[in-house]
Amino acid sequence: MSLFGKLKDRLFKSSSKLDEGLDAILQDGGVMEPAPATGAAPEAPPAKAPEAPRPAPEAPKAVPEPEAQKAPPVPEAPKAPPVPEAPKAPPVPEAPRPAPEAPAPIPVEQVQAETARRGLFSRLTGRGAAPAAPQAVLRRTLDDEMLESLEELLIRSDMGVETALRVAANMAEGRYGRRLSADEIKRLLAAEVSRILEPVARPMPLTPRKPQVVLVVGVNGSGKTTTIGKLASQFRAAGKSVVIAAGDTFRAAAVEQLQVWGTRAGVPVLTAPEGSDPASLAFEAMTKAEAEGADLLLIDTAGRLQNRADLMEELAKIVRVIRKKDPSAPHNTLLVLDATTGQNALNQVEIFRKIADVSGLVMTKLDGTAKGGVLVALADRFGLPIHAIGVGEQIDDLAPFDPEEFARALTGLDA
Repeated sequence: MSLFGKLKDRLFKSSSKLDEGLDAILQDGGVMEPAPATGAAPEAPPAKAPEAPRPAPEAPKAVPEPEAQKAPPVPEAPKAPPVPEAPKAPPVPEAPRPAPEAPAPIPVEQVQAETARRGLFSRLTGRGAAPAAPQAVLRRTLDDEMLESLEELLIRSDMGVETALRVAANMAEGRYGRRLSADEIKRLLAAEVSRILEPVARPMPLTPRKPQVVLVVGVNGSGKTTTIGKLASQFRAAGKSVVIAAGDTFRAAAVEQLQVWGTRAGVPVLTAPEGSDPASLAFEAMTKAEAEGADLLLIDTAGRLQNRADLMEELAKIVRVIRKKDPSAPHNTLLVLDATTGQNALNQVEIFRKIADVSGLVMTKLDGTAKGGVLVALADRFGLPIHAIGVGEQIDDLAPFDPEEFARALTGLDA
């Protein structure tokens, strides 16, 4: 399955929630407008038939010669009534011409309401006024009331208040007072989301320094261990030598899980006895990776809540010890975020930036709930690079972040 297909499947809850919200907004004050009458347009040219007066000169031909024989007075022949009867003949074909034009310009509000009330089943099976449905589009005038409804919808999509207000305002700029359909709103939203995400969509930078130390942090259950395994696999496939340090020494299952991922990726995993100091393991891992000439050293850390001062201080200690070995390390600090946490992800970024100087983000579990909009809020507020997003559980399901594909998947647009 393509990346867009996976993204669209994972973000189905977010896009379907937006769909439902847009439908409700448009139905509240919207009207069904007929599509441009493509069949009526070509019928307009035939109206040039007033050229019928050209056959008028043929009128003398229509006058039979026997009539001249019946009436000896020749001058009375042109005055005869048959002459006005000739022009009466051409208007006969002109009568049906206005008839087909009548049904096209008649929009009936009652029929529009009935079309809106049609159920999903009837639309799928094609019952009722099926041929008229594709020719009508539900639109609503963009006014203050509709703009406020759009803002509320974006806030419910987890974009945050400030970002939602800014996005809605940009969508309305230059379009206030216009009638918009759901598809047009989706495209405007996708374009605005893509514009916000474009500056932060950057891959993790590689440095000539060996080893390049990458510290991976995040709260409990955010997907750090899985992300490290996928990153190791990708870097090794790119020809880089990689070493993993299992820095979560407090949870035996974490070490075992990382060893499984290391085996899948073909990368060695350095471990320490359970309960040992993770800062010491990080220092030893740097020494060994340097001796082996490894290109990258990925250091896993124990999950910790951002409101636990003691655990955050432990993370700060790891950073201090690493910098004793190399003052420029860690060269990258990746914060792994769980999309299901919603707006809480903003608080996590705030705290982890202060403790570990976060340099980039990785978003996981986009399929959990309709929380995909939080990525837009993160980009709008912090501007931190978004290196990758998790689109599945397989080892190759960590994809580079593409803002356009993400925006289309989030809004439910096709590729």
